Formats: sequence, C-alpha cells, structure tokens
Amino acid sequence: MSEITDLDALREAMTENSGQPEGPARNARAEELLTAAEKLNVPLAVIEALGHQLKVYNYSSEKGKMFVPFARLLRMWDERPEDFDEYETHSLHWVFKWVSSGMLDQPHIPLASIEKWLGEMEHRYRLAGHSERAVRSAEHSVAAHVGDVARAERAYAAWLAADRDAMADCHACELHGQGWWQAERGRDAEALELWRPVLEGEYACAHEPHTALASSLVPLLRLGRLDEARSCHLRGFRLVREMESMRGAYADHVEFCALTGNEARGLELLAERPAYFTDDGQPRSRLDFMSVVALLMDRLTVLGLGDRQVPGPAGRQWTAGELAAHAREEALALAARFDERNGTAHVSERARARMARQPLVERLPLGVRSPRPAPPPAPAAPAVPATGQPDLPALLAEARRLSDHLRPNAVEAWAAAAEAARGVELDPRDRAEMADHEAMALGPAGIGLFERAASLYAEAGDPGEALAARARGAYVRALAGDVDGAAAAVTGLYDEVLALYAADGTGIRQTASVVMSRARILTRRAHGGEGDGAVLAEAEAAVREVLALVDGRTGQDVRLAARVAEAQAMLGELAGLSGDLETAAELFARGAAAFVAAGLPWFAVEYEARLASLAHHLGDVSGAERALRAALEHGGAQLEAPGRAQLHLQLAEVVGGRGDAVEAAEHALEAAHWADEAGESATLGAWARQQLGGFLLRQGRWAEAAEVLESALPDLSAETHGDGAVVQTQWWLGDCLSELGEHRAAAERRLRAAEIARHWPEQHDHATLAHLAGESLGQAGLAAEADQAYARAGDLWRSLGNTPGLIRSLRARAWLALETEDGPAGARALMAEAIRACEAASEAAADEEIRQQLVAELGDTHRQFADLLARSVAEGAEGPVVRAVFEESLSRLRRAAEVFASLGEVALHSRTGAELTAGWLEIELDRPADARARARLVLSAYDGSVGADTETGGEGRSAVRARRAEAEHMLRVASED
Repeated sequence: MSEITDLDALREAMTENSGQPEGPARNARAEELLTAAEKLNVPLAVIEALGHQLKVYNYSSEKGKMFVPFARLLRMWDERPEDFDEYETHSLHWVFKWVSSGMLDQPHIPLASIEKWLGEMEHRYRLAGHSERAVRSAEHSVAAHVGDVARAERAYAAWLAADRDAMADCHACELHGQGWWQAERGRDAEALELWRPVLEGEYACAHEPHTALASSLVPLLRLGRLDEARSCHLRGFRLVREMESMRGAYADHVEFCALTGNEARGLELLAERPAYFTDDGQPRSRLDFMSVVALLMDRLTVLGLGDRQVPGPAGRQWTAGELAAHAREEALALAARFDERNGTAHVSERARARMARQPLVERLPLGVRSPRPAPPPAPAAPAVPATGQPDLPALLAEARRLSDHLRPNAVEAWAAAAEAARGVELDPRDRAEMADHEAMALGPAGIGLFERAASLYAEAGDPGEALAARARGAYVRALAGDVDGAAAAVTGLYDEVLALYAADGTGIRQTASVVMSRARILTRRAHGGEGDGAVLAEAEAAVREVLALVDGRTGQDVRLAARVAEAQAMLGELAGLSGDLETAAELFARGAAAFVAAGLPWFAVEYEARLASLAHHLGDVSGAERALRAALEHGGAQLEAPGRAQLHLQLAEVVGGRGDAVEAAEHALEAAHWADEAGESATLGAWARQQLGGFLLRQGRWAEAAEVLESALPDLSAETHGDGAVVQTQWWLGDCLSELGEHRAAAERRLRAAEIARHWPEQHDHATLAHLAGESLGQAGLAAEADQAYARAGDLWRSLGNTPGLIRSLRARAWLALETEDGPAGARALMAEAIRACEAASEAAADEEIRQQLVAELGDTHRQFADLLARSVAEGAEGPVVRAVFEESLSRLRRAAEVFASLGEVALHSRTGAELTAGWLEIELDRPADARARARLVLSAYDGSVGADTETGGEGRSAVRARRAEAEHMLRVASED
C-alpha cells in the first residue's frame, strides 16, 4: 500500500476505497486514511478524509460511528470556515440529514437531543440560504418514527410545499420517502404511483431503486399485483444482496418470502447474511430484520416444521421454533428501547403487527429454485359419524359411486373404506372390490391381489368380474415387462369371457374389460415389435374388437364410453407405430374428444399431449398449441405436478417459438413451479428455469433473467441436459450481466461458455463467445485480457473464413492497443492488417451481396483507422507531429468516403459522415476552404437524393436532419475562420 505524501495521493486512495465493497474493511481503511491526512498538515486534507469516513460509515452496518467525525467536522467549520472549499461546504450541510436520521436509528440518543439537533439543522440551513425542504423532511421522519401522525402530516405537507434546492434529497430518495408514508397510512395505490418513476428507472442513486423495490413488495401483494411483486423481488434482491448497509431492505425481501409461500427461499436469504443477526451498529434495521425472522419462523412452525434446523446467529444450531422465540424476544426488546426513548408505544406496536402478518398469497412462484419446505399432507381420515365409529356403508357407497363413474380418488376412497372395515365381517363382493382397487394402487406389486379379488368375485357369484380382475392382473404383468406371458394369460381369459357373454353369463361391462385388457397387452407388444406388420395387425384387430363390442351400446354407462374413447386413441397409437402420423393425430384428437364428451376430461390429457407432440413433428404449430392448452384445461386439479410441469414447458416452447415471449415466460414460470412441487427441481425444473431466463431476456428484463439463470446453472449438467444447454445459459447470463453493467462477471460467463464450445466440431459459437468475452473484458478495463480474447476470436474467425468477424476483432484489438504498452504503433499495425484482410476478401468474393458487405466493412475500417490516428496524438503534443498525424487521418477519411461512394445510396449516411469528419480536420489544419467544400458536398448529397426523400421511419429522417445541421454549422465555422 503506497504512502500518502500529498493531497492528490490522499484523494486517489479515498477514491479507490470508495469503490470497495461496503463493510468493516472499507471503514478501517477510511480510518487509516484519516490518520494519513492528519500527517499532511493540510486542513482541507483532514476535512476531506473526515467526509470520506462519514460516507463509508453511513453506507455500512456501523452507522453509529458517524457522529464522532461529524462533530469534529462541525467544530472545524465553526472555527475556520475558510478551510472548507465549495464542495466540502456543500457536503457538510448535506450530511446533516444523515446524522439526523442516524440519531433516530440509535435508541440511546434522547429524543430531546434529536429535537434540538433538528432545530440546529434548521438554523444552519437558514444561515446558509437553503430551503427548509430538507428540514421538514427530517421533521417528518422524527414524527413518523414516534407515531405522532398529526405532526407527521403537517411536516409532510410542508416538505412538499418547500422549494427544491441543492440540499433536497435526490428525486429518487424523496419519492421513496413520500411513498413510504403513503403505504404506512394504508394508501398503497398512491404509494406505488409515487414510486413508479423510481421503479421504472427514471430516477436512481446509490440506494435507489434498491429501497423502493423492497418497500413496494407488500403494497403490491396487498393490491393483488402479483407479477409486479415477483419482478420487484427478483430485481431488488439482486441489488441489495451485496450491500451490507441495506439490512432493512433485505428484511423486506425475507418478509415477502414469508408472505408468499416461499419459506424455503426465505431461509436461503437468511443463510446468505449470518452477520445480520448480530450486527448492532444500526439497531433500527436490526429490529426490522429480527421481526421478519420471527415472522418467517412462525410460518415454518405453522407448516409443521418447527423442529427443522434453520440458519441463525452463530455459535449454536437453531430450530425454527427456537429461532422464532429468540427473534421475537430480540425484536421486542429493541422496540421497547425505542419506545422508552420516544415516550410512546408506536415502535412496539408496529413490530408486533409485522410479526403477526398472515400470508397474502398461498404460493407465488418466483422462477428461482425454491421447493416448498412442507411435509406431505396427511391422508384423509375416514368419515366418522356422531357415534364415533366410521360409517362403513357410507364409505362403501361413496367408493362405488366414484369407481362406477371413473372419478378421481376412487382408489383412495376404497382404501378409506378398507381401513374402516378392519375387524368387520364383510360379504365377498365388498372384499373383492377392496382387493381389486388395492391391487390397482400397487401396480406390479399387486398382481397377486388381482388373483385374490378374482377368487372373491367368483365366491360372490360374478364370474365375469372374476375374469376381468385376472385380465387386469395380466395387463399389469405386461407393464412389468412380461408381455409374452401376459398375452398368453389373457388369451384364455378372452375365450372364457366371450363364451360366458354369449351364454348371458356376464354383462357387456365385464366382457369389455377383458377385451380391452387384451387389446392393451397386444398394443404393448406392438411397441416392442419394431414395426412388425403382423404384430401391429393383431393389435389393431384387438382394439377394433373393443369398438365392435361397445360402440353404440354405451348408453349412460361412463365406463363403456371410456372404452370407446380409449380404443380410438389406441388406434392412433398403432397408426403412429406404423408411420402414419396424420392418421395417428386424427385418432388421438377423436379419442380425446370422446373422453371430454363422456365427462372424463382428465383422461383426455395423455392423448392431447401425444397429439401436441405429433402436431409439432408434422409442422402444425398452431395444432400443437391448441392440444397443449386443451390438455392443461382438461387436466384441471387432477393433473399431477410432473405432468403439469411438462405441459407448461412444452407450451412455453411453442408460444415462444411464435414470438410471444411474455406468455412463454408465464408458462415457463409455471413449469418451474410444478417441477419443484414434483421434486424434479434439478432435472425438469432446471430446463424450465433455463427457458424462463431466456424469455425474460428477450423482454429486456435483465435483472430478473440473471437471477433465474443463476438459479438454474447449478442444476444444469452436460450429462443430464446436454452441454448445449449449459453453454446457452452461460451465454444468456453473460448478455444479462453485460446489460446490467457487470462487465467482469459477464466476461467470466462468456469465457466459461467458450471453454465448453471450443470442443465442439463447429466453431462459430466458440468464436462468437470469445469475441463477446473480449468486449466485456474491454468494458471492465482489462485491456490485456481483452486483447487475448479478441486474438483468440480472430484466429477462429480466420479458420472459419469469416472475414467480417476477423476484421472486427482486429479493429477492437487496435483500439485496445492504444491503452497498452504496444501503443499507437501496435494499433496502426492491427488496423493495417484489418484493411489488408478486407481488401483481399472483397476482391475474392464471388457473391455480389457478400462483396458489398465486405466493401462496407472496408470503408468502416478506413474511417475507424482515421479516428484512431486522431486519438493517438499524445496529450500536449503540437506542431509538425500533430499535423502529420492529422494529415494521415485525413487521408484515411478520404479513402473511406471513396469506398462508401462506390456503394451508392445504401451507404450515403456513412459517406457523408466521413466527409464531415474530414471537414473538421480540414479546419484543424487551417484549410477552411476545403472544409466549406466538404460541407457543401454533404448538403448537395441530400438535395433530392433517395436518402433524403425515401428514408422510412424517424431514425432515417433524423439522420438526414443531423447531417444537414452539422454541415451548415461547419459552413458557418469555416466561413468565420
């Protein structure tokens, strides 16, 4: 660390320290710099170092330390105001506001002292000629803090009525404070309208829109504006995550999680900031934090997770229940200290109200990975009448009603009946149905139970249902993999049931059940038949036999109607296996429609999903979209989480493919939510988040997209999702970070993606990513690293025969060379290489369109070369050296204009731009006549030209006006010369 020997070195060190992350290390460095300033024996040095110390304390968790340096500054002002320059005088008065609010945050400072300080602030502002706007704002803060609503409203009105001057807070901070008061008074819509310019980015500062985004969360939830609340959480948390001083705003985000069913994400937020539990430099923000910790822990306890281990204060392990009690005690103790100071109960009342808040929405999906930390719901208990015993006859009747009508939860209803029947003597029919449905629930493990059910049906005198039960067992056997054994078993059952039906020994329902089981088994065998025509024909004949038996005889029997619908869909399945995709799609649609007509829409979902896949394969995108929407609609509440996630993800891809990124993002969000619910966060959920991030990026919602993509990346792997998905996610994330100004992080993402892409056979993506990484590194101020990335990209562009890419990489390296040890000589060499490559490629180009593109690049390279030469002149250089460089630059501009002229009207604006730049150089070289000639040439170029008359859109017309105006200005300047 270099020694501070003068004021300039001190200022440089303070600037460097200001750029460091908030926290104790930065504060400690500010203290060191004050010691160094005192050794310089320059009063202004001490004043500036004290101001720097004040600033870093204010933007940290050690706000309580700022009163000492401020008191010293104020004493120095009172003793020798002439030691303060204009900037430090302004700063001294400005930080009065920080100290005022800082006093409110410290319960050990008496209220009388704060009121006295407020009067001192008003007096000094009046002496300095400042408006009372900042004073009334500070008074409002005091009144609102102690709960004096009448005084707060008066101060609020006076604050808004006073003139804005140099001491008023910035627009962003003022609007946040005004909106906060409106929300505090229950006027949420008014608050959000005040915050709107801040939330939309019209006004910003060091802590805005960070705090406005956090403050807006609960008002947005209360107004039901859930999409906006989600967006503000994702954007806002990203801003406050690394800012130590923003514990209050951080608490707002934890509270949002507790109120929206995102308790798991709330725990993740607590784990990221362990110091927030104990930092005591700002008691008021600690009160806010501990209040929402108590709220979140209470939510977990309500969910049955009071014994779950959670992040908490260091030194021990905490359960949710233990931390809830600790946080509540801490919060109320802090609130009591404030109330004792203030002489009111207002702070404690607010803290209790905040801790008692109830969820404002059951679950608000956020898009980031956050599975719900809830135990599985307990199974429904059997119906218990007033006698205290389960009503078995009622349970049996309900189970039969559900199964006869193929209602959802029939299997669960039979399980409840079986539970109630323990120890009760039942007739064989009841026991048969219970065993039958238990077997259905068990899948392959229930094959033996199907046999028991069949025996009981036979004992009950229903041989047809006994055969149907055995046929169901055979089908489950096929599902378990023994297709041939199942086919052999069902053949005998099929012969028996047909004979029994012919002799009126059983009904059509039982017969159809056996015939359908046979058709299912043979269709399953067709799947493994690898297109065997005989196997397909046998399966199709079996399915058509179902239709021949049942179709036209269903009446009001839902079961029989379902057989017809399923048979239609099975024919579609077989058509697909034979390669007739159009017929398959038609039959799937027919089967799905039959299920819906029978009042069984949830059975249509599987076939609508298959129809969507076929339609997409056949290029019928609108048909795929219709089928997916129908599947979601028909599945309703019966659709299980994995299927719902799949359908939403497919619909997101289809809708996004036709350009609707907004709706596509909504479906991807739903897909991510349901994947989490299904326990598939790391697989299907990662896909959904990756897609969601891409759709948000397409909307320009950079911060939200970055949060989602960063959440997806840990789960994405080349083994599960493919390395293409990993590269695309890193690429998108790099784009987001670049737009957010996080250039170093953007470069890292782009380089990681490039490292994967370098192993691909096709190298275009590798080249593009290396080039983008060069851009990010250059914008991050890492010139040497940027040059390496551009050089890597250039080599790749050259190997790919992509001359435009090569030229752009060379030009970028030339500009970087001006900032490195290669200097102007290296920059010239790179620009010259770019020109040679461009000339060679344009001469060799066989395609006229490509040749014209290369000629345009050549003109742009000459123009940039000219600009680079002009900027390469060392500061302070003059005389012949400067003149020689300007002459060379002018020569390049002439060549650029000639190249652009060869392209005609399409390059008109480029040509006139080069001419105007050349004209200004002519003036610098004391050749006004030549400059006037160039200006007239530009004006004449637009007289009746295509560019002037037929430019479409405002951008073209604006370019013409700008060129004319600059040319006329040049004429005037050159004439005066």
